[in-house]
Amino acid sequence: MKFLVDRCAGKRLADWLRNEGHDVLEASSFKRDPGDQELLEMSAKEERVLVTIDTDFGELIYIDRIAHTGLVRLPDVPAATRIKIMERILNQYESELKSHAIITVRGDRVRISKSED
Repeated sequence: MKFLVDRCAGKRLADWLRNEGHDVLEASSFKRDPGDQELLEMSAKEERVLVTIDTDFGELIYIDRIAHTGLVRLPDVPAATRIKIMERILNQYESELKSHAIITVRGDRVRISKSED
């Protein structure tokens, strides 16, 4: 799968995804921080699932109606825990991600919202 990993989600997560064979672009590799809307637009244009811990993306998707190709919102937990959560998501919800779902993790709960695009 193709992912765009937001700065806040971390380099360790991006490296782990890459080591698992995924195509990963890191927002931290950009010369400047493009901002949330531009990240979302970039991920959609390149057909990447955006991985973040930021809460702002829901508003961009549901209120501003910015197109997307999937979103994973992880909790703000240590990098090792974030990687374990992402591994679980990929093992259990890969087909949903491929269908451009929005996956939000809070504690032990995983909420999946279907894409409206």
